[in-house]
Amino acid sequence: MEIDGAVSLVTGGARGLGYAIASHLFNLGARVLIADRDTLTLAGLPEHFSRHEMDVTQPKDVKDCVAAIVAQHGKIDLLVNNAGLIFSAPFVDIMNSTGMMHDYGQFQEVLKHNLDSVFIVTAAVVGHMVQRRTKGTIVNISSISACGNEGQVAYSAAKAGVNAMTVTWSKELGRWGIRCNAVSPGFIATDSTRAALNESILKRIQANTPLRRLGEPHEVARAVQALVENDFITGAVLNVNGGLVI
Repeated sequence: MEIDGAVSLVTGGARGLGYAIASHLFNLGARVLIADRDTLTLAGLPEHFSRHEMDVTQPKDVKDCVAAIVAQHGKIDLLVNNAGLIFSAPFVDIMNSTGMMHDYGQFQEVLKHNLDSVFIVTAAVVGHMVQRRTKGTIVNISSISACGNEGQVAYSAAKAGVNAMTVTWSKELGRWGIRCNAVSPGFIATDSTRAALNESILKRIQANTPLRRLGEPHEVARAVQALVENDFITGAVLNVNGGLVI
């Protein structure tokens, strides 16, 4: 797909990794639409972005927002499912005498924001792609945690689900010329990563990474670009992790 001129929707694009992806696509000539529930941050974004308030966990909110975007721009060529949240908690916490086991409510919440949301947004966008015969592209932002990361049972389960949906959709949607891939970042130097992991853990991660550093948001954005531009790649999960998982 040619990125120049492509109508591109990036969820969770108001900050962090999503903003880096949105900015990179804009610099390549895309018409970038940023969807986020953080209205304050959305309001402060540069005017060249089309900004849309959207809660990716609410099907009606998503359906209405996507319909409004298609009505305004005629189509959506590219969807980047980036919205989500990082959550860490051990399955068993023997130091917590009142709640030793991982809380089921928290587990459901993490899946809602990282797995259900991807299903909800993609369903809304693909419906319009099929109806309008748009040969579109979907890129899901997964995570190295999809392989299973100690202390992140809910987050790992959600991202493994994202990878499974990516492959399934690539098989189902190819007949309409719609491709679906995923980028699976390792540990990226963003505010959300530093908020989720303390400095000692980050130092250990860097020491165990062959490239001996955290990734940069622009490196993930360039991986998204590669998957969008190559029209014969679908069903791929592209690892961008500095060799941490080989």
